[in-house]
Amino acid sequence: MSRITSIFLLQRLKGSMTGDARDFNNVDTRAAIRYFFLQDKPPKEIHPILKQILGEYAPSCATVKNRLALFKHGYFFTCAAPSPERLKMVTIPAIIDQILELDLEDSLISVKSRAEQLDISRDRVGSIIHEDFNMRKLSAKWVPICPNGNLKLQSCQSSE
Repeated sequence: MSRITSIFLLQRLKGSMTGDARDFNNVDTRAAIRYFFLQDKPPKEIHPILKQILGEYAPSCATVKNRLALFKHGYFFTCAAPSPERLKMVTIPAIIDQILELDLEDSLISVKSRAEQLDISRDRVGSIIHEDFNMRKLSAKWVPICPNGNLKLQSCQSSE
């Protein structure tokens, strides 16, 4: 029974490998590797079987080994997981103003908190602070890159 099932599965796999679908992202290839994983076959036994059926389009032994490691850790999905919606990457004056308002309310607010409140990526918030506010990260605090005369005077007076 097991032999008949594996032959059927491999024939289905060979039939599905047409056109541009000949890469490892193919759901049937992952399903075949999962099938052999459930039979407790090591990657050195699985790879030759796939190589025999798929020829040059078979995944490498390292790829089979990586897929088996995922299966061992409980990741049994054979199709690609849906990617989350992409966060906003554009810089518009409204976003810059919102970041400035958050900074004026609480200067110690983290970049992560700003990003979560504005629903944009942390990298984008950091680049806005760096590029538009002309500041750099110094230890745990954002400071001006080149302070002008007024800022230098203020820092001297505050330190005294």
